[in-house]
Amino acid sequence: MTGFQSQQGEDFSVKDFLVQIFAWWHRATIGLRVAIWRHGEFVGEDELGNRYYRAPSKIPDSIPEHRWVVYKDYAEASSIPPGWHGWMHHGVATPPSQESYKPREWQKPHQPNLTGSALAYRPPGSIAGPLKPAAAPDYEAWQPE
Repeated sequence: MTGFQSQQGEDFSVKDFLVQIFAWWHRATIGLRVAIWRHGEFVGEDELGNRYYRAPSKIPDSIPEHRWVVYKDYAEASSIPPGWHGWMHHGVATPPSQESYKPREWQKPHQPNLTGSALAYRPPGSIAGPLKPAAAPDYEAWQPE
């Protein structure tokens, strides 16, 4: 047997299994999968494939429920759409999957964080950016005779 099957019915290899044990930044780890199995309630999935869960809080005087996301690919907080962001931070009680949520005109679609990649913004004059042309002096230095 070279592969396994996840709770969602996806096939994954031994490499994927090891990644789930050691790489917390890529999808769900084994510990998170156990927590989802024991306590988590699936709430919905966004257009990027991120899956959202909730569980009742074990501390009575704190928040009523814990909410978390399992990212489709790498864990990047900016990949949570605006409607789900409001739900995750307890701004709204109803998740976008249970209502007809429409983003406002000023809410922009997700753009990945390109920091550290070849496509990152590098302004002119920065260490990694294009070099500025040499400045021409606007005066003539005095030379003694």
